[in-house]
Amino acid sequence: MSNLVSIRIDDATLQAVRGNAHKLHLTQTDYIRTAIERMNLKLQTEERKRSLQQASFAVRAESMRINAEFDKIEND
Repeated sequence: MSNLVSIRIDDATLQAVRGNAHKLHLTQTDYIRTAIERMNLKLQTEERKRSLQQASFAVRAESMRINAEFDKIEND
């Protein structure tokens, strides 16, 4: 299902869209849609990376404690 969205773009940006779309043999709509999809994917990827980093930091202290316990066992 398609929805209609209206946007305002300054003349220079619109000219760049037209030129780039033409070079890529795309319609302006397809060019803009692709740009939006790529930005959405980029933001999703960055959010996933942040979540993984937070999870990693959350377990780091526990991992260090366990490693210290293993070191004691190995040295006994």
